[in-house]
Amino acid sequence: MRCFSRAHTCRRIPAGPAAFILLFTEHPPFFMMLNVIITHVYVCLPASCLCLIERKEVPFLTLHSTRASAPPVQPERPGGEILTHRTFLALSIPLMLSALSTPLLGVVDTAVIGRIPDPSLLGGVAVGTLIFNTLYWLLGFLRVSTSGFTAQAQGAGDPAGLSLSFYRPLLLAGVFGLLLVLLQSPIRDVSLALMTAGPEVEGYAGVYYNIRIWGAPFALANYVVMGWLIGVSRVKGAMFLQIGMNLSNILLCLLLVGGLKMEVTGVAWATLLSEVGAAAAGVIWVLMLQRRGRGGASLRNVINLRPMMLMLKVNRDLLIRTACLLAVFFLFTSRGAALGEDTLAANAILLQIHYVMAYLHDGFANASSILTGRALGERNAVLYRRAVRLGGIWSFGLSAVLTVIVLLWGSELLTLFTGMPEVLELARQYLPWLLLYPLAGFWGLQLYGVFAGATMAGPIRNSLVFSLAVFIPLLFLTVPPLGNHGLWLSFIVFTLGRSVFLWMYLPRLNRLFLTKKSAG
Repeated sequence: MRCFSRAHTCRRIPAGPAAFILLFTEHPPFFMMLNVIITHVYVCLPASCLCLIERKEVPFLTLHSTRASAPPVQPERPGGEILTHRTFLALSIPLMLSALSTPLLGVVDTAVIGRIPDPSLLGGVAVGTLIFNTLYWLLGFLRVSTSGFTAQAQGAGDPAGLSLSFYRPLLLAGVFGLLLVLLQSPIRDVSLALMTAGPEVEGYAGVYYNIRIWGAPFALANYVVMGWLIGVSRVKGAMFLQIGMNLSNILLCLLLVGGLKMEVTGVAWATLLSEVGAAAAGVIWVLMLQRRGRGGASLRNVINLRPMMLMLKVNRDLLIRTACLLAVFFLFTSRGAALGEDTLAANAILLQIHYVMAYLHDGFANASSILTGRALGERNAVLYRRAVRLGGIWSFGLSAVLTVIVLLWGSELLTLFTGMPEVLELARQYLPWLLLYPLAGFWGLQLYGVFAGATMAGPIRNSLVFSLAVFIPLLFLTVPPLGNHGLWLSFIVFTLGRSVFLWMYLPRLNRLFLTKKSAG
């Protein structure tokens, strides 16, 4: 193993599976306490609380019987249940809370290690967290595509399709996770070289990375679990599974860092074990939910070439979409850094607020994704139109509320992130640009969910490619004369472009319903 930190740190807790043996021999009570935490959070909760919660799901969006004779759910047909504002919110709010909890693993790691008076420790964890956030964000298409295919199978009343919509992406997640583990050394070396951190920070980041990378297959499997649960509208269960992972991470961080003084290694092991526990509990729970519907999930059907190629095509387009987003944020950050450290810090704060806004919109987008996939499976144009309409209404309403909050209390929000007066002054100077983000981006975020539910990834890909093609020249034209204002102008135009370009493809999706036998 390549050593990235002080000798005593690497000797005490090596990376990889060998660390389990060393921890067991040096800390006998460790695994006893760990077993209690994992058992209570990931076995008792899914077996009791989550199953009870899921009995009270949204009326026409619950997972019906997976027996072959089970008819498809038919919302919004004459005499059936209507998709109301209340039903839409009941579906959206748990998804919103689940989305907000997504970045908490890195936040908890940073907060816990930040209590130790050594900035290199904090920097190492921050760099390591950024590496994994980038890797997993690139592979986030596993959750999105799984949700879309699952919702369509659920709407079509296809029990075998429901099983296959879980096993196929789970197989793909295993392949990608194994590749990340096998290629861990070059990925680590390239990532740390791009970060250009100091030797101490790089050392601790390497230790953090060497441990967490073994959880890659489990983290990606958790994406598939979350996507499948969302696709069958088990949104409260998905939310509590995510919360359970974050709670176990907090408890393990406190135990390993606060109790056993394991510092960076403790933080990394806490996150790794939380990811493993969440994936194991999630997979077991999904298998329990579909235990009567796995007849069509033979190995031959799972690896059937035609549907696998369709899934890979959708995932490829979603990967290109994510790569375009990463390119935008990389260019935004690098150009901001060229304008000075204070400007870079101010932009970082404003981007954090932007991320919160985007995660809030994800709740409505994911709800629309579920409903669109269900409508496509049922060939129900009425449900589709209702889902698009309600999603647009509530997404616009949220944008208006967020704009008012930033307008009235934006300065107070900035003080939550820093107390440095020079950074606060710059952040307040560029805060008005953040007022435009919700209104410019809500429609693109909402339509992203709609198209993802229909697994029409081509328009999603194209809208990002076209927006990036507008962003890059505008960035180089406006930043020299306008400085950071030009940077934010380019970003807002990019955001607006996502909405406009994706909206231009909406008639194509409408025709998809018109060409099928509709329930409407």
